[in-house]
Amino acid sequence: MVEPTQAEREKATEDLKPCSKMEDRAWPVAVVLLLLGIVSDAANIKLGLEAGNWLLLGIAALVAAVFFRLGRAVYWNMNPSK
Repeated sequence: MVEPTQAEREKATEDLKPCSKMEDRAWPVAVVLLLLGIVSDAANIKLGLEAGNWLLLGIAALVAAVFFRLGRAVYWNMNPSK
C-alpha cells in the first residue's frame, strides 16, 4: 500500500473541509424538521405541510448529514492523531 505524500494529504484535507462545515449545518436542520413533524402530528395541526411531509424532509436532511459525515470520517482517517 502506497502512503500519500504530505502535500497530497494537505490537499485532500483542504478539499474535505467544506463537507465538515455542511455536516455541522445539516444536523440542526434535520432536528428542526423532525421536531416540526412530531409536534404537528401530536397537536394534530398543519404547520404549512402535513406531519408526514415534515418527517420525510427531516429524514432526507439526516441522510444528507450522514453523507457529509463521511467526508469528516475520511478527514479523520487521513490525519491520524500522533
